[in-house]
Formats: sequence, C-alpha cells, structure tokens
Amino acid sequence: MHNEETAQLDAMFQKYGQRYRWLVVLTVMLGTTSMVLATTIVNVVIPDIMATFHMGQDRAQWLSTGFLAAMATTMLMTSWCVRAFGQRTTYLAAMALFIVLSFLGGMSNSADVVIVSRIIQGAAGGIIQPLAMIAIFQVFPAHQRGRAMGIYGLGVVLSPAIGPALGGLLAHYFSWRAVFFVVLPFCLVGAAMAVFFLTGRDGSGERPAFDRPGCALLILFTASLLAGLTSGQKVGWGAARTLLLSATACLAGLGFAWREFSCRHPLLNLRIFANRQFGAAAVVSFAYGMGIYGSTYLIPLFVQTICHYTPVRSGLLLFPGGVVLAVAITVAGRLTDRYSAHGVVIAGLVCFGVSFCLFSGVNAATTFRTMAWWIVLGRLGLGLVIPALNAGAVQTLKPELLNQGSGAVNFVRQLGGAFGVTMVSSFLEWRTAAAYGAAGLQGAMGSPATAPALQARVAGFEDSFLAVAVIFGLALLPAWFMQRKGDHHA
Repeated sequence: MHNEETAQLDAMFQKYGQRYRWLVVLTVMLGTTSMVLATTIVNVVIPDIMATFHMGQDRAQWLSTGFLAAMATTMLMTSWCVRAFGQRTTYLAAMALFIVLSFLGGMSNSADVVIVSRIIQGAAGGIIQPLAMIAIFQVFPAHQRGRAMGIYGLGVVLSPAIGPALGGLLAHYFSWRAVFFVVLPFCLVGAAMAVFFLTGRDGSGERPAFDRPGCALLILFTASLLAGLTSGQKVGWGAARTLLLSATACLAGLGFAWREFSCRHPLLNLRIFANRQFGAAAVVSFAYGMGIYGSTYLIPLFVQTICHYTPVRSGLLLFPGGVVLAVAITVAGRLTDRYSAHGVVIAGLVCFGVSFCLFSGVNAATTFRTMAWWIVLGRLGLGLVIPALNAGAVQTLKPELLNQGSGAVNFVRQLGGAFGVTMVSSFLEWRTAAAYGAAGLQGAMGSPATAPALQARVAGFEDSFLAVAVIFGLALLPAWFMQRKGDHHA
C-alpha cells in the first residue's frame, strides 16, 4: 500500500474510529446488493416484458444474458479502475451509470432500449462486485477478514432470495417497470456513503496501463458467441449469419488468448489456469454459473407459461429456496474449514443435480409445494458449493496471484451464467419445436391452447431441466480434481 493510501486510511480511522471498517462494509454491501438484486429480480417479469413489446424468446433472453455477459467482462477491469481513479470515483461512476440506466429501462417504450439498458447496467454491476472485495481487504487485518466477508456475504446472498418474490409483487401491484426502480434507494444511499467512507486515488504515481486491445477482443468474443448461439437456434446453424458470428467468436477468442499471454499488464492472467486445482475450480465455476442463472431463468418461465402462475406466485415459489441458500452458505463456510473443499463442492453438485432430475418429471399438475421442495434441495446444493469453491480455487495459488485468481473465478462464473441462460433458452426452443413436430403440430412457442400443444411445451421444459442436471453431473469430474495432495476429511 502506498504512503498516500495509508495516510487516507489513517485519517479515516482517526475520524470514525474502529467502526470505520463496518461503515466500509455497509457502503460496498449496498452497492453489491443492488447489483445482485437487479440480476435476479427481472427474471419473473420477463413474460410481462415479452407481452408488452411482442418480443420473442430469442430476444427476451438478452435481458438476462446481456446483463450477465457485460458484468463478466467489466469484472476484469475493476482492479485497473481502482488503481487509475481510486475506490471512491470508481464506485460513484459505476453507481451513477447504473442509476441512469435504471431510469432509462423502466421508462422505455422500446424493446431495444430495455435490452441495451440492461446490458449497460450489467457493465456497471461488474465493476462494483470486485471493488467490494478490494475495499474490505484494505481496511480489515487478515484475522478479521473472514468475519467481515461473512457479514458482507450474508447481505449479498439474501438478494437472490428476495429478488424474485419482490419482482413478482411489484409486477402485480404496479407493472414490470417498477423492478427497474426498486433498487434505486439502495444505490443512492450507497453512493452518498461512498463520498465519505471510500478512499480516493493514490496520486503518487502515473496511472497504470490498460489493456485496451484485450478488453475489445473479450467484448467481441462474448457478444459474437452469444449472438451466434441465438442466431443458430433462430435461423439455423448453417446460416451465413450464424457461421459469421461463430467465426468471429473463434478469432476473437484466439486473439484474446494471444494478447493476454503476450501483454505485460494483461486483463486476465491466463497462466494461473495452468494450476490444476485452480483450473478444475474454474470449470466448476463455469458450470455453477450456467446452472444457477439458467435455472432461475427457466423455473419462472415454466410456472408462468405452463402452470399459469402470477409473477407474485412464481416469486414466492423461489423464496424458500433463496432463504435456504443464504443459510447454507454460512454452514458451508464452517464445513469447508473442517473438510476438504472438493468434498463439499461434490456434495453440493449432487444436491443440485438431483433437484433438477426431479424437475425433469414436472408437468402442469405438479403442486406448488412439490416444486418448492425441489428448489430448496437445489439451493441447498448451491449454498454448499459457493464458499468451498472460492476457497478451493485460490488456496493453491501464490499470494501475489490471489487478486487475479479471485477475479478470474468471478469472471468465469458470470460468463457461465450468460452462456447458461442463452443455451437453456436455445435448448428449450429446440426441444419444444421437436416435440411439436413429433405431435404433428405447427409452431414451437405458441400458446398451449390444446392438450397436445401443452404436452409438447411441457416436454420441452422437461428436457431442459434434465440438461441442467446433466451439466452439474459433468461438473463432478473437475470437482474431483480440485482435491489437493494430502486432502482428507477431518
């Protein structure tokens, strides 16, 4: 830490005393909670947005995938932003951007504007989340960071629990537009606190170099790959547009890898993936992102379009599982201290996989209580995975690589989430179309007005739920390779 940074912190502690540490935690928790809440709260109102703008499934999924992809990309920029502009300016700029785009999205009368506003919201959110880790680690000594992260994390993980239920209530009593505004009070309070409690830039040195080519290639790779997956389902995998987007994604991906290996200050240090345990944890993180975001997209869509749940009822369906997720995370932290991380991760993956194997037998008559219990089992598994996966990913890295490792794991998880929503959406359309064809029906995503049409729609969802279970089953292999030499159960 530079002398100027130390002087700023000393002045803060002199002014606010030891409570300054917890004021920092509250400041960054408000920002991160806003971003995480915005990630999940929109899912239950996607059918309403589709109806308002007569939007197809291929476009609607960008409300989620665009947000997640943009968040994944900008996560890698946070470290540079903090070094170049300081915590305070970076935080305030990201929050200001998020607030403006929330107003724009909520007041828009255009589907394109809503989608673009969600994408830029995600970009702002990607800056905030890693910044919280940096700020907390700066003000807490090593022996207190676990407690600080536990309190910070508890506030953050409650967001996915209340997000769907809150989104459903807002849509019922107001409209889907209200979900864009509900996080604004948190944003405004967090921004006001940042003015007083976050540190400014250390002005003793020049601003660090930014890997602009690497960033541009990463954005091109992510956007073209997601667009290619969507295009393949909509116009065909052999269509010129799909092939062009796929080729662009391949070239951009290769270019990004070459740039990061040859750049002196890379956006993402790819050499850390050579560590076997870290590489295995990264693969599990990708599958985890696909599973959690794919499932939170798929379940509300199923219960609203097949079971005719209201947004409120679909949000309440996810609420018990969200509470279990929050509790499981706190328990999993203790289990990870006592047992090997890879064992806890495997247990969590099994729980989630079994949950979605059960969902693969769902139908329009499945009761609310049954589905709620299935979701609780899955969220229990996810709660076990999160702390153990983070610990297992970075525990074998050298101290100087911890920041890069933490950022890389978060990046991979968010990227998995973006791909998960896109692939689940495309897979759902494919399997539904196949079921319609097998039943001799026309169309794929029309209203299930007849019994055969309803059965075909349900079959598409059943196959999609099973696909999510298979993803987590395949993740068991890399989870096993997270095991370190000498790991054993206590």
